[in-house]
This record gives sequence, structure tokens and C-alpha cells, in this order.
Amino acid sequence: MLPSATRDVHIESTTPLITPIDLVNKLPITPSIERTVISGREQVRNILDGQDTRLMMIVGPCSIHDEEVALDYARRLVDLSKKLSDRLLIVMRVYFEKPRTTIGWKGYIYDPHLDGTFDIETGLYRARALLLKIGEMGMYAGTEFLDPVLPQYLAGLITWSTIGARTTESQTHRQMASGLSMPVAFKNGTDGNAQIAVDAMVSARSPQGFLGLDHQGRTALVRTTGNPDGHLVLRGGNGGPNFGVDAIAHAQKQLQKAGVRSQLLVDCSHGNSNKDHSKQAGALKDVVEQRLAGNTDIVGCMVESNLAPGKQELGDDLSQLKYGTSITDACIGWEETEELLDWTYAKLEKAVEKAA
Repeated sequence: MLPSATRDVHIESTTPLITPIDLVNKLPITPSIERTVISGREQVRNILDGQDTRLMMIVGPCSIHDEEVALDYARRLVDLSKKLSDRLLIVMRVYFEKPRTTIGWKGYIYDPHLDGTFDIETGLYRARALLLKIGEMGMYAGTEFLDPVLPQYLAGLITWSTIGARTTESQTHRQMASGLSMPVAFKNGTDGNAQIAVDAMVSARSPQGFLGLDHQGRTALVRTTGNPDGHLVLRGGNGGPNFGVDAIAHAQKQLQKAGVRSQLLVDCSHGNSNKDHSKQAGALKDVVEQRLAGNTDIVGCMVESNLAPGKQELGDDLSQLKYGTSITDACIGWEETEELLDWTYAKLEKAVEKAA
């Protein structure tokens, strides 16, 4: 393209990346992983539709930054998931993108070396390879889609996805969600109001036409049929938690008024824990008790969890990073995670026995 005084004024460089179809061909899905993904999606849909009365638990690290840690966590979670599967459907958080309020580490795909080099092509390879390994274990993967380009590279390996609080109001993300192949959760806005997420559900279930990429990486007109499996996640907001009885009832009225599904999940982190990971357990137990008290529209919870509790700062000396500790939001540790999932299972089991 010829130089221009009006174009690319602030662009330092552009580097072509591997196309979606080339990455998929280099790291293809196997029949066993495909069965896992399809089965997981169907189970999520059945829970959302009320055909499956289990509770859905979206559990895992705030963000992935170390493949070894992620696989260690996945192995533990899949073993626990098998033990609890008759009462809980467990999906692992496998988050590769991190929305930033200002600046900061943007996630494993954008900066896999944790050094600001933005080796995105390596990030794409590593992210897809990790999802394949997790899928081969039989573990269901959930993620947040932030960049609308990335689903072409990864969506075939994802069981459940979410649109975050900062992007739920974005038309671009609503259009993207309308074409995604898995159930999509929409989080309430950062102010705590669920209405923008409700509006997103209405938009995403409708057919859309928009600019996107095809599998060869070319700019294309994308037409969608609409995604019928949108649902709400309450994650609290700037004003504090929104998982209480009154807040959930208000959100359900908003959902009903809009004519969308009333089933919802509660994110026990973020605003619902006032960004204090030690408060996630209290939020989860409150929500489970509401479910047992009769609100069957509460179909699941999200918990930010890692091998070790808390968080650490990402500095220049990567050798100082502690194994299994988050470099983004603080998480609960594995021991507490196991205790909470066992507690939830026992509460559900006791309720079934009592009803019998």
C-alpha cells in the first residue's frame, strides 16, 4: 500500500499472523475432545432449560499464565468433577484474555512470555494446545471472549463462554455472541445493573450481520442465526454485591420483562466479594442456600480459584513468581476449592434425600 500522510500515523508496525484455519489444521481437535465439548455444551443447555437439576460450577484461575499450573489444576479438577458429577456440572475457567481498566498484562494470548513482547502468534499456539490437553482429560473449558477475532481460533474447544462486564454493552460483542456455538453468559455492568446484560441477551438471540473474519483470515460479512442460549451472570458492581435475595429477585424481574430466560448464575468473585477472595465462600454458600430454599432459577456459581490462595505481582524477574498463585485477581486456593465443592455437593445431596 502506498504511503500516506493521513493513514497509520500512530502505527509502528503490522505483522501477519497465522490464519484460523491453519492453526486449527496444525492443532486439530480429536474425536474424543469433540465428544467432550459437544457433551459439555448439551449438559449446560439442559441445566439452563431445567431438564437437568444439577448445579453448574464454573471454577478455576482468574487467568492462565503458566501451562504447567493450568494442567496441574485441570488434573485435580477433573478427578473431583467425576466424584461429584451426579450433583454438580463443573466447568474449568480457562481465561486467556484480561480486560484492563487502564493498562496491565493483557493475558496469555497477548503476552505469553510475560515480558511485554506481545508474541501473539505463540500465544495462539499455546492457548489452543492447552485447550486440547484439557479437553483430552475430559474436562470442560469455559472462557471469556474479549477480542472478536479469537473465537475463530479457539471456539471449537470451548464448552461455555462469557462476555464480561466491560464488554456486555458493546454491539460488537453482542453480534459476536449471536454466532458463537456454545452457551454464552452475559455479566452485569461494572455499576452492578443487570439491564445491559439483559439487553445483550435480547440482541444476541437475534440474527445479526456484521464485519468479521472468515477461517482464512479474510475480512468477511458474517451472518448469524442468533444464539438461544444466552443467560445472565450477576457479578456485583461498584456499589457492592448483588447476590442477595432482593437483588436476584430484581434481576429476575428484568429478565422476565424482556422475555428472556430467567435462569442465572452468580459470580462469587469481583463485586460480589468486594474483590476480597476470602469472601467468595460466603457468597457461594448464600447463593446455594437460596437455591435450596426454592429459587431453582439459580443454576450455578462462578469461583476464582487457583492452586495457591491470593495473588502476586508480575515483575521483571519471572524466576520470583510463585507456583500456582494468580498474577491477576486474587483467588482462593485448591484446598478451599475442594472444601467448597464438597460442601455444595453435600448440601444438594441432603436436600434430595430429604425430599425423598
